[in-house]
Amino acid sequence: MHIREQLAIPRQLPRELDAEERLDNFDEVSKGFDEQTALVEANRCLQCRKPPCIMGCPIGNDIPRFIALMRERKFEEAYWTIRETSSMPSICSRVCPHEFQCEGACIRAKKDAPVAIGLLERFLADWMIINGKNLSPRCAPKNGLKVAIIGSGPAGITVAHALSHRGYNCTIFESLPVFGGMLSVGIPNYRLPRNIIGAELYALQQCGVNVKTGITVGQDLTLSELREQGYSSVFLGIGAYKSKRLGLDGENSTKGVMSGVDYLVKVLTGHEIALGDRVLVVGGGNVAIDVARVALRSGWKNVSILYRRTRDEMPASKMEVHHVEEEGVDLQFLTTPTRIISQNGQLTGVECIRMELGEVDITGRCVPRPQPGSEFIIEADALIGAVGQKVIPVHDATVPVEITPRGTYVVDPVTLQTSVDWIFAGGDTVLGPQTVAKAVCQGLDAAESMHRYMQGLI
Repeated sequence: MHIREQLAIPRQLPRELDAEERLDNFDEVSKGFDEQTALVEANRCLQCRKPPCIMGCPIGNDIPRFIALMRERKFEEAYWTIRETSSMPSICSRVCPHEFQCEGACIRAKKDAPVAIGLLERFLADWMIINGKNLSPRCAPKNGLKVAIIGSGPAGITVAHALSHRGYNCTIFESLPVFGGMLSVGIPNYRLPRNIIGAELYALQQCGVNVKTGITVGQDLTLSELREQGYSSVFLGIGAYKSKRLGLDGENSTKGVMSGVDYLVKVLTGHEIALGDRVLVVGGGNVAIDVARVALRSGWKNVSILYRRTRDEMPASKMEVHHVEEEGVDLQFLTTPTRIISQNGQLTGVECIRMELGEVDITGRCVPRPQPGSEFIIEADALIGAVGQKVIPVHDATVPVEITPRGTYVVDPVTLQTSVDWIFAGGDTVLGPQTVAKAVCQGLDAAESMHRYMQGLI
């Protein structure tokens, strides 16, 4: 195909549920590409000689190569091309912020819409599952060495996958009652269906990975006990699951005020939360968007998001912002809460103030500043803060692992080895809140280092 013909092809759109179909269920909103649409989109790729999309991918997926194979309808080969660097394309393709990573670096994005790399990756992963293909490479014979993995999020899954396929006996310890960590209780089903996470679990179990849920290391089991039980190495991948507070008086004592992560965990593990109809969500990231959309699906009628900057500064995926507006959530920009209003310990309203954007800070975004005298009150039954998460490290006096002042683990930047030579860490527990792809990347690096450590090479 001539380059002019490629440039003339518009970006293809996935099939989606209509907005009115979504609000009484948690069905996946985006249905992805069918085969014909995927092939049309694959032909938009210019096969750059120095592809910037690879540099934009935290894992370094060979994007042009898998797309070239797709064009030839070699779907299984294309899938395994991705698996050379990624352990979970079915998940990364759904929840990674592609517009800020691979697609953001796509050369076509400079004058046109970027190639829909995430949707093409998803098509391949779904095609493998639909057609009953094996999602795991051949398992190596067991070598007798045991590995403990703390946390079943993307970093932990990646370590377990990499080491189990090298012959190590891997056991995952998850404090939550379900496998997948925040993938299962922090990302709603309409973005990441549970059968996709289940496929990852099944693939691990095929190589003998044992998963133990409801066990908190540091409380139910200590690191020293793991060592005594014969585990040669331990990986800490506990994530960043503790919500940051809004910093408002009465936040911890007022009924109706909660954190975004806590809300998602409760609802997505089957708990009902009925606090009224008027819900205010504070934040501009994907967690804030997810909270608002889950609230709608849980029966709350009047849901608003308060964000202190403008739409252009929102860190949430543009598609997620589009979806939340389609579903009827009110977005109030340049607005931040300043005071909780309550009666008899129950939230009744929130005082807010209008903001304006000032100078650019070190992050490249304009600093929001309050406008004096612009205070106003919004009546509300619930206030849910989604302004970021932080790491709560494993508190284990039996094996003190060095941490930074912000609670992340101190690791060697190359090997991801902690201050205790047999303990490694990666993902959000080292980086702070980041993307699934970056957690996968660290899981791959940690697995390689753990293998070298257990073989006496480091």
